[in-house]
Amino acid sequence: MSTASSPYARISDMLSNISNFNIIDTTLREGEQFANAFFSTEQKLKIAKALDDFGVEYIELTSPVASQQSREDNEKICQLGLKCKKLAHIRCHMDDAKVGVETSVDGLSVVIGTSSYLRKFSHGKDMDAIYKVAGEVITFIKSKGKEVRFSSEDSFRSDLVDLLRLYRHVDRLGVNRVGVADTVGCANPRQVYELIRTLRGVVNCDIECHFHNDTGCAIANAYCALEAGATHIDTCILGIGERNGITPLGGFAARMYVADKAYVTDKYNLHMLRDIENMIADFVEIQIPFNNYITGYCAFTHKAGIHTKAILNNPTTYEILRPEDFGMTRYVSIGHRLTGWNAVKSRCEQLDLQLSDAEIKEITRKIKELADIKPLGIEEVDSLLRAYNNQLDSTSHEDMHAAADAAGAEIKHDAN
Repeated sequence: MSTASSPYARISDMLSNISNFNIIDTTLREGEQFANAFFSTEQKLKIAKALDDFGVEYIELTSPVASQQSREDNEKICQLGLKCKKLAHIRCHMDDAKVGVETSVDGLSVVIGTSSYLRKFSHGKDMDAIYKVAGEVITFIKSKGKEVRFSSEDSFRSDLVDLLRLYRHVDRLGVNRVGVADTVGCANPRQVYELIRTLRGVVNCDIECHFHNDTGCAIANAYCALEAGATHIDTCILGIGERNGITPLGGFAARMYVADKAYVTDKYNLHMLRDIENMIADFVEIQIPFNNYITGYCAFTHKAGIHTKAILNNPTTYEILRPEDFGMTRYVSIGHRLTGWNAVKSRCEQLDLQLSDAEIKEITRKIKELADIKPLGIEEVDSLLRAYNNQLDSTSHEDMHAAADAAGAEIKHDAN
């Protein structure tokens, strides 16, 4: 299929960074805000190593002023010799900055609320005060040789004129990145594109985006932000975080894989996703959802007869993600009333059973009949196919219908 005719081809945009982005994984900061999260020091070290091996460019750590343990854990992570950069998240306050610059992180992620809600009900500062303190904090951090990102909080409910004035100010001060945060998950992709596109024309520095998933738009918003010129996307493993969390690492990888497969597969160790997600699910005591991107148990399961026939002929007919690229395998379910004979034929070939198409169609009839009572597990289907093959051998393949019924009765007897 040519790019021009592809319904999912990338839209050309001269500002797009779809094939030139960085991941800032914040499982060790935002992820700690997940309801069930309480990472031990040992667990934090394992998470940091796993993310580094996966290939993220940055990991963000809890503020060193959050607790003494947090500061000590951050230091231990910084001593691991990781390839990725380590960042610490702090408030836009000189007290936090003075602690942050004394730690071993590569940079500080500075944040302050800019919406009327947060200015009134959180820190109480007006925009002029924010403008002033941002300048003081950024100048101080830069003087200590640390990388600095300055982010507004609740960006999409902030006044646009206020935002652009503030971003232009901090950009002139020499920040490495400005950050846009959809703190309550209210933004939609069109709003994201318009804001980032506008911001790209105002600042020269990189643009980082942090999208919460309260309304289900986090991945789409991240993608649109990159199309509009953003350079860095915040993620969390399994999307954990405050409330419904943020852009999930696996879901973001899936989206970007479709956009530029070569770029993503070359840059990240996608085979690690399942182990990383299983680790986090274990740490926070949750189950990986059945429909989780890439690693959910249904992600590469095919059931409907018309689907399975096409999948067996060419997997790309019903798969946009190639499971092998993520260390996963597809599964064709055949023990149900929707099964098709082509899928049953494929399983017979896997079991090295020499059956004709007519014989396979007959045993498919029996599978459907039995599955009208209850779905059959793969072991039951395999037993049925082998019993049918044996019955055919004993009757010289003369009565396919009787052989199928006999095989079905044999399986029912074994089940009882």
